Amino acid sequence: MAARWAIKAGSAWACSLLGWARPERWLASGSLFPLSCIHTSTSLQKFGKWEKKNRIVYPPQLPGEPRRPAEIYHCRREIKYSKDKMWYLAKLIKGMSIDQALAQLEFSDKKGAKVIKEVLLEAQEMAVRNHNVEFKSNLHIAESMTGRGRYVKRIRYHGKGMFGIMKIVRCHYFVKLVEGPPPPPEPPRTGFDQAKEYVQQLRSRTLVNTL
Repeated sequence: MAARWAIKAGSAWACSLLGWARPERWLASGSLFPLSCIHTSTSLQKFGKWEKKNRIVYPPQLPGEPRRPAEIYHCRREIKYSKDKMWYLAKLIKGMSIDQALAQLEFSDKKGAKVIKEVLLEAQEMAVRNHNVEFKSNLHIAESMTGRGRYVKRIRYHGKGMFGIMKIVRCHYFVKLVEGPPPPPEPPRTGFDQAKEYVQQLRSRTLVNTL
């Protein structure tokens, strides 16, 4: 009697397990992609604020008005690299033409240089395909910046029962390409110019609760 009850209980448990693992539970009807899974994230499946700027629709331009240059926003998220190390490469290519930036990244031995180069090539292809840019070399990098991604803490085991905490860091990289040649660099500011600006800020400030 006990053996028969155990067999029934085991079969019921196996049926419930198979029912939980049914494909239709995880897949939409007629779809081969899972609705939710451990390896997918809803934040990565949606467009972020940076990518949504590509969908901005501007009003028609007036006759004789200069042509509005194309703007391309592109990014790559969750790069397994430090945002502080990526920041140096991002600021290195800011303000350069696309060809000059690719040449600088080609001869850099940093891990982040390879990632940024791939992002720039993807953005260059998007510019020609989706943004009506005639010459892919007629682009410059208007904005180039990094952001902090997910930081995960893990245990690093040491000898004699000791351990430490290690951080698995990730970062985001954002770039904005604008059609046309890069603007001329700003002249360097001297200490006298900064002092004049500071004095002007002091003179134009508003003092509250005074006569």
